[in-house]
Amino acid sequence: MPDQTDHAGMAALSICEALLLAMNDHKLLPEHEIMGVLRDAAATHENATGPDVETHRAVAVLINRIIAGGNSVRRP
Repeated sequence: MPDQTDHAGMAALSICEALLLAMNDHKLLPEHEIMGVLRDAAATHENATGPDVETHRAVAVLINRIIAGGNSVRRP
């Protein structure tokens, strides 16, 4: 069932990114708040412990790539 999990994760990421962009476009959240949300999410996964620690680390890396790429904030 990994394909369904992968598809669900991709769908969730796309929806969240669209929501963050819409919130920024409509001035509901400024860019620094959106970046804060992303940094908090990355930190949560960076600090996770337990049997799934490698999965959490991979998630943190992905979120940090999103931050670095500016994908969730429209920048001029």
